[in-house]
Amino acid sequence: MRKNIVAIGIFLLANLLSSAQDIYPTHWWVGMKNPRLQLLIREKDIANKYLSVQVNYPGVTFNNLTRLENPNYIFIDISIARDAKPGQMTLNLVPVKGKTRTLTYELLARNREDGKTRLQGVTAKDVSYLLMPDRFANGDTTNDAFPDMRDTGSDRHNKFARHGGDLKGIKDHLDYFNELGVTALWFTPVIENDMPREHEGNNDMAGYHGYWFTDHYKIDRRLGTNEEYKDLINAAHQKGLKIIQDAIYNHVGLWHWMYQDSPSPDWINCWPTFTGPNHREESMFDPYASKFDKTNMEKGWFTPHLPDVNLDNPFVETFLLQHAIWSAEEFGFDGFRIDTYKYCEENFVNHLNAALQKEFPKVTTFVEAWANTVVANAYFVRNNIQTFFKHNALGAIDFSLCFAMLAGMNQPYGWTEGVNRVYMTLAQDILYKDPMNNCIFLDNHDMDRVFSVVGEDWNKFKWGLNWLFTMRGIPQIYYGTEILMKNFKNPTDAEVRKDFPGGWPQDAVNKFTREGRNEMENTAFDYISKLLHFRKNASAITSGKTMQYIVRDGVYLYFRYDKDQTVMVITNTGNNTFKPDWNIYRERTNGFTKLKNVITGSLVPMEDFSIDPKESYVFELVK
Repeated sequence: MRKNIVAIGIFLLANLLSSAQDIYPTHWWVGMKNPRLQLLIREKDIANKYLSVQVNYPGVTFNNLTRLENPNYIFIDISIARDAKPGQMTLNLVPVKGKTRTLTYELLARNREDGKTRLQGVTAKDVSYLLMPDRFANGDTTNDAFPDMRDTGSDRHNKFARHGGDLKGIKDHLDYFNELGVTALWFTPVIENDMPREHEGNNDMAGYHGYWFTDHYKIDRRLGTNEEYKDLINAAHQKGLKIIQDAIYNHVGLWHWMYQDSPSPDWINCWPTFTGPNHREESMFDPYASKFDKTNMEKGWFTPHLPDVNLDNPFVETFLLQHAIWSAEEFGFDGFRIDTYKYCEENFVNHLNAALQKEFPKVTTFVEAWANTVVANAYFVRNNIQTFFKHNALGAIDFSLCFAMLAGMNQPYGWTEGVNRVYMTLAQDILYKDPMNNCIFLDNHDMDRVFSVVGEDWNKFKWGLNWLFTMRGIPQIYYGTEILMKNFKNPTDAEVRKDFPGGWPQDAVNKFTREGRNEMENTAFDYISKLLHFRKNASAITSGKTMQYIVRDGVYLYFRYDKDQTVMVITNTGNNTFKPDWNIYRERTNGFTKLKNVITGSLVPMEDFSIDPKESYVFELVK
């Protein structure tokens, strides 16, 4: 497989090697908790040109020089003392013949705001807003396309092409996020994807989504620059908005130098012919699993244009771990969402999480393991399960709860169906060390939009919103949900990744504004905004405990509470009006006499309250 693919594009290989050297990481910092640093230097035939390396800088010690099979690379291991000062370090490359060559490498001071106004972490006090930069807003039309990139086009009439959204477009709408009430922004990846259009799902698709990395150390020019990414993050922090970076370690794009010019034959997991993963996460923890199935899960290629990186290779591991640390310190975002986590070699991801926690104790990681069971979701994070491998990730992207909430909105109530799925799923939180760290959601960029899933039924949609923003965990809302954007991913994911109306200068309507939205869209926006602004100051929800009651006649009722506040969420998915017997719920209602609707502010005496079919409310209990 590898030989055939390389043959197609071998004539372009020379373009992947610059005449000057590439050094990764591009720069580093003094004062890191891990003193060790491995520099990868990439230049044509560099390993054959130089015999040794001398490092000349106070507080920096040269440890080792390594050459691998490909002569275009050398690896230099150094240690940086805790008292080393910022400055320009010199690397002297001693040649086979001729003069010594001197390279400079910058060591910076760490940012004093780490863990304060940047690298803060994302917690259950936050609500994140997931958006796809190419589809959100076009703030700079001059960077829509570049003739020297492999995909030279930008065409909003083609749903599979790039559309021109960028970092400037996001920055221009920070006040919109504040108005809505979210506190964190999660972008799909912004790292360079210099790939041609690839054939996926019977369509030629651009890498507008960002998951086809070709250079780890560059922001994609069509989105902006490294400096613009920093500026956006700084501006967001000034507005009280945190940033989550989407990261991928399982694979790279076909035109990444990792594949086109691999430093060693084992840098990429290669098969005789294209071999995809089995997508069965159970093979990672099944006590009866075959070695073949587990190997296939970890080392199979997602698609023919996404080479699977060998995370068992120590040089690969070091490159990716250092990039993660570099990204956090360089840009100052607050959390990572790690894509395709369940396909990664397990020792690698544990080393990654440990390295990030060591350098940035507050930074949060959410791991994406699209799992069909709570056990599988819990396996990939810190858990209470007796297994032969223990993961150390903090929180999961909670697919199990998502699927349960969708069932609760769409299925008739039954012993194990409908809203009982939600009750039963939460009951399995015993498997997690801390389920409050899980990211909870109703839809995302890979799923049908939730408003379509519920048949555009406002009441059912409201059930989901009430659950999403009051349950344990860190809620995530997908861009456009607040304005009732809808569609199914059939026939392709492009259907659920439409442009946000008003994000482009030529758009006929601007749904970022109240005037541009219709009555129903404003109703949805207002409902979500009121709920989110209430949530910000609701300690019972953001840091409190949960008590749920079994579903009675299709009515699901649970409480979020702490010593200062009690919040009750009640949803009637059944066919009959329901009047609570408060004796059943007195563990949480004792001493309270009224229910305050957090949306309308109205007060209802508890003894007078009943709930009609299809209704759902969030109440704060009042004495």
